[in-house]
Amino acid sequence: MKKNDIENLTAYCGLYCGDCIRYKSKASDLAKDILKEFEKTNFSEYAKVKKAEMPQMEQFEAAIHVLRTVSQIQCALPCRLGGDGCGGSCPVIECVKENKRQGCWECSDFKMCGKLDFLKTFHGEAHLKNLQKIKDMGIDAWIKHREKCYPWL
Repeated sequence: MKKNDIENLTAYCGLYCGDCIRYKSKASDLAKDILKEFEKTNFSEYAKVKKAEMPQMEQFEAAIHVLRTVSQIQCALPCRLGGDGCGGSCPVIECVKENKRQGCWECSDFKMCGKLDFLKTFHGEAHLKNLQKIKDMGIDAWIKHREKCYPWL
């Protein structure tokens, strides 16, 4: 892995964007393609006709809803490169930029910072452990020792 890739994909908060499903998600692109194909071929009409023969087609509209949701789960740009921080306003991004830091690891209070609390629900303490590793090892070396922040890893 290249140095720039590690730096660019290391979020300010200690998450690693390269592990996240949202980052350049192929699933999102594939869902968009399937939706386009269904629309182009008017597949919903086919599903209506086939309901009697194929009871699973009763769930076609629910499947479309899921595909639309998946098609919107994508992040093309990590926060360090100007992205939105996982889908919305992020207090961590604002704080890091305001204080002219490279990331939370440069702050002496990161372990007790309330701005990171929203991550605990999904990531537990993994992002805090990563921040400590970045602080101890540097942004170039921590990646091999990172905590896995996502259950799909």
